[in-house]
Amino acid sequence: MRKFDENYVLLEDMANDGYFPEFLVEKVKERILSVIRLLEGGETDMEMIQNRLDEMTLAINDLQEEFEENDSEIETVARDSIAVTLEYILQWFDIAIDVETALRERDW
Repeated sequence: MRKFDENYVLLEDMANDGYFPEFLVEKVKERILSVIRLLEGGETDMEMIQNRLDEMTLAINDLQEEFEENDSEIETVARDSIAVTLEYILQWFDIAIDVETALRERDW
């Protein structure tokens, strides 16, 4: 079992952009952390990993209204930040799923 890179800043671009409420960035991070915990646990079954990625993405989809209620949205910077973070995670754990497939359930 491999631990995730403790020096990597999840969603760095979102976290550094005042357009995104900090508490909502934290909610997105929590969804991503569920994937990290699965991978740190040693999961290698690609179907199980993709299912968790789908769950994560659907949970992020569900945050869109809350972003809008707080004068924000999951737009270009957010989409890119989520994708860059996820791509790093997949590479860190040597998971052969491309980021587009990983985020196939997104509607943002």
